Amino acid sequence: MLNKRYLPSIAALQCFEAVTRHLSFTRAAEELNLTQSAVSKQVAQLEELLQHLLFRRVRRRLQMTPAGDLYLVEVRKILTQVEMSTHYLRSYGGETEVLRVSTPPTFGARWLVPRLKGWRLRHPSIHLDLCSEQEADDLLQGRSDLAFYFGQGSRPGTECLKLFGEELVPVCAPGSLPDTPFTDPTQLTDLVLLQNASRPQAWHDWFDHQGYHTEHSYHGPRFETFYMCIRAAQVGCGVALLPRFLVEEELADGKLVIPWQHAMPSSDAYYLAYPEHSAEVPKVRDFVKWMLEQIDSPDAT
Repeated sequence: MLNKRYLPSIAALQCFEAVTRHLSFTRAAEELNLTQSAVSKQVAQLEELLQHLLFRRVRRRLQMTPAGDLYLVEVRKILTQVEMSTHYLRSYGGETEVLRVSTPPTFGARWLVPRLKGWRLRHPSIHLDLCSEQEADDLLQGRSDLAFYFGQGSRPGTECLKLFGEELVPVCAPGSLPDTPFTDPTQLTDLVLLQNASRPQAWHDWFDHQGYHTEHSYHGPRFETFYMCIRAAQVGCGVALLPRFLVEEELADGKLVIPWQHAMPSSDAYYLAYPEHSAEVPKVRDFVKWMLEQIDSPDAT
């Protein structure tokens, strides 16, 4: 629970932010249509709450303190979010519900988003708010209504619906292939192994799955997302180990090829999770039902 004792008013934050732009209480007051003394008082109350000076006067000029610089970064985020939320609510009013869904970025862009037109047509009054930032407690803290994730099907306080597994295949640009076909999977190291930060052991496991070992399985450029790996492979940076379903389009178009025919099933799977107490919330129930249809009929929209 938030401690109201340490919650400054929006008015105080607005005054502080305006003063930081003008470095003048007078000009900030003119912008906010307040008196100079009112702005000064709001900032003084903020400094008292923080127990830090936010400004100091140097040769009759106003300058920000290090504490002020640090606080400003967070204050601007807060004011921007409040403004966006206000515009959002004014735009949608009470006629549209919002369903907040978090998803791994590449999974969301390549698998989920292409299917959303069907959801929109069926549920025009439920507006989806997709986010790629995921924290373990997003669901339990109420920051998301549902969350897609890759892993094991157990999260405290949540219902976890298994969607499907995956198999990892190596892919690269056609131009990256040598003239002579590979006779050994470890020869892929000659192309440079593109590493995914979320799966640091993937290449090692892929070689081991075939009974091979190479000291180079952890070597290579590291990328945060699968999408970055896909693009890096496309432009010839090396060979990436990726879930086949994420690169079906590139494989079909010939933009990527599989240089060594071996697919390794992952021990984990993709899941859709939601809080146990939300199971009967209509918008959550509708999304889960729709998602089950997508899994039962992959071409459904």
